[in-house]
Amino acid sequence: MAKHKDAFFKATNNKKAPSALWLTGSLIISWIFAKSITNAANLGLSFGIVGGVAYAGYYLSFAVAGILIYQLRVKGKFKSIHHFLTTKFGKSAMALFSILISIRLFNEVWSNTMVIGSYFGENGSTPYYWAILVFTVLTLAYAIKGGLSSSIFTDVIQMVLFSVLLIVILGVIFSTNNFTVTEAVTSGGWTFELGLNLFFAAILQSFSYPFHDPVLTDRAFLSSPKVTRKSFLWASFLGALCIVLFSLIGVYALSQGMQGQAAVEVGKAFGVVILLVINFIMITSAASTLDSTFSSFSKMLAVDLKLGDNLTFGRLSMAVIAILGTIPVFLNAEILSATTISGTMVIGLTPVFLFWQKKVPKISFHLSVLCGIIFGLLLVFDIFPKTLILTQGKYADLLWVNVWGIICCILLYLSPSWIKK
Repeated sequence: MAKHKDAFFKATNNKKAPSALWLTGSLIISWIFAKSITNAANLGLSFGIVGGVAYAGYYLSFAVAGILIYQLRVKGKFKSIHHFLTTKFGKSAMALFSILISIRLFNEVWSNTMVIGSYFGENGSTPYYWAILVFTVLTLAYAIKGGLSSSIFTDVIQMVLFSVLLIVILGVIFSTNNFTVTEAVTSGGWTFELGLNLFFAAILQSFSYPFHDPVLTDRAFLSSPKVTRKSFLWASFLGALCIVLFSLIGVYALSQGMQGQAAVEVGKAFGVVILLVINFIMITSAASTLDSTFSSFSKMLAVDLKLGDNLTFGRLSMAVIAILGTIPVFLNAEILSATTISGTMVIGLTPVFLFWQKKVPKISFHLSVLCGIIFGLLLVFDIFPKTLILTQGKYADLLWVNVWGIICCILLYLSPSWIKK
């Protein structure tokens, strides 16, 4: 039980910040959520090893965030992302940014719990709903008890468990006579049509995506700047490796001609024990993301926005986001996907952090961020001009919306200072 604010909101115990090892483990598992490893396996099924590598491209986000936030802390003396935005761009920028990350946290709840529900029953069935409710309540219970301290402590345990279970699954897959390491490595093709569209889109989004994720950025201000940078760089490499390894489940499914959800089909093929192991991995990864989501939402309201800097308010905030985030489970969540703040919708943050030392008018922030949201909507509603898409295959629209969108965001961000001169 967290007895003081620093333990609950900043994971400080006995005046000691998390070590590099603990912080690295927490970072990795908090991003290997149920939705991401499901996607990794399915991309392996669709594109071979190229699909896993493409999705792992998002883990460049850790390296980008680690280096830039190190500079913000050391050179700029900023204590949080909110502190930086308020100081440089004013309260209106901080308010817009808070709305963006609130929507992200809201979506993290239902999108991960729905994955858990799908392993216990058909979508809309009674077991499906009960699994989601029980899972959410149990995760909320320990998150409320210790806040970010509980989140990081359980993250490390969950990271160890995830690693062991992943080794078990891969050991079983490669023990079969009809699947080899060579076959896995050479699966798929390194072309835009077979996964490189997604890979380059992930690399581009990595320069903005991490900064709208408080689960990641909150952890960037807990330990010393050097320890934090070291942890983020290691998390970038190890997190990407975990995603590529998990995608091998999908690569195996591809080699066997399976269809559907890769992880589920492979689990069924190897029997109830492996299916249970995969279930445990999903539960472990979803729990790590969910408790981190609760902690980040609580910290944002209580500390960053200063709405109630005390433990009672922090715990109530967790309960609120748990309830609100669960409501879409009982509605048509597919409708909400059209309004999700995706990686594309926040590409406007790219110049904000890449050029953080450059002096620009406050309007620059709003022009860039709103431009990113517009390009995100063009993608969501499929109205981006096809003539500007210069490659073929799946995710080609995603790639080129990001390319042209980032160019426009950078120009809009810098243009007010050029006009001023």
